[in-house]
Amino acid sequence: MSFLPPQWQPSDTELKDRTVLITGAGNGIGRAVALACAKVGAEVLLLGRNEVGLEAVYDDILSAGGREAGIIPFDLNTTDPGRYEALAEQLTETGITLDGLVHNASVLGERRLLAQTSPASWQEVMQVNVSSTFLLTRALMPLLTHAAPSSIILTSSGVGRRGKAYWGAYAVSKFATEGYMQVLADELKATSQIRVNSLNPGAVNTKMRRTAYPGEQPDTNPSPEALTDHWVYLLSDASQSLQGETLSAQN
Repeated sequence: MSFLPPQWQPSDTELKDRTVLITGAGNGIGRAVALACAKVGAEVLLLGRNEVGLEAVYDDILSAGGREAGIIPFDLNTTDPGRYEALAEQLTETGITLDGLVHNASVLGERRLLAQTSPASWQEVMQVNVSSTFLLTRALMPLLTHAAPSSIILTSSGVGRRGKAYWGAYAVSKFATEGYMQVLADELKATSQIRVNSLNPGAVNTKMRRTAYPGEQPDTNPSPEALTDHWVYLLSDASQSLQGETLSAQN
């Protein structure tokens, strides 16, 4: 069930003067959330490995009258902690503080039995979906602390709350995402003003969903744009009472 208060709608300045970094911002849910945040005043930092996709989102934000976005080409499949720390140093040097961090980037991996999953696919899914979340959050924590109250949103999945056959490494990675969120939220709740929550978008008409369910009629699922208020709410002051929650954007 949606956690949004009845009738809640973001104001045109809901995220004014705030900076939000979004991973996987070049398409799908990440793109939609970036556009929604920019629409209500945020400066958006677009992180992803497809620079062409990021540039297209950058152009869309400017065309809609939003603030100039930052483009951060970055492959989350990298395991080198130094790369994440260097990114944080670069942002620090520009004087940026982070009011929000949206962990959206994920890879689906192989849809097959765990016993048949290749080690290479398993490692990629765990790195992009789990380890990069740890490494990026760890590196950016000083920027989030300086801007507090701030918000971290981890994108979850229904198969990360109840496992299903043939979802393999992806499902396991989303269980790990939920665990990471709960531990981090519990660590921070008494020592900082950083909120940490997970959000399951549910079935959404994205490329990943169409790949996972090739026989499904895409139009039976909502578009990413139809659900973006949930991310904006969690990034806004309206959600300051939410900490360590496993949330869903749909029933």
